[in-house]
Amino acid sequence: MSEEEKNKNNPLHGVNLQHILETLVERYGFKELGNRIDIRCFLINPTISSCLRFLRKTPWARTKVEELYIRECKNK
Repeated sequence: MSEEEKNKNNPLHGVNLQHILETLVERYGFKELGNRIDIRCFLINPTISSCLRFLRKTPWARTKVEELYIRECKNK
């Protein structure tokens, strides 16, 4: 199976973390995002840049954000 065929089925292919985060923040806001995903960076003085730094360093948190994004894309 070629790399291109593998990426066809990956809903995150071509979507960067900043776009994912901005989309979710626009839809829910930081407060609701913090309620949906138990991550403190969304609740305490949140900014896009501070949340991106945290998510890039914390794989389990990034996975939760990506999973929420995928669920929301399917619900559109």
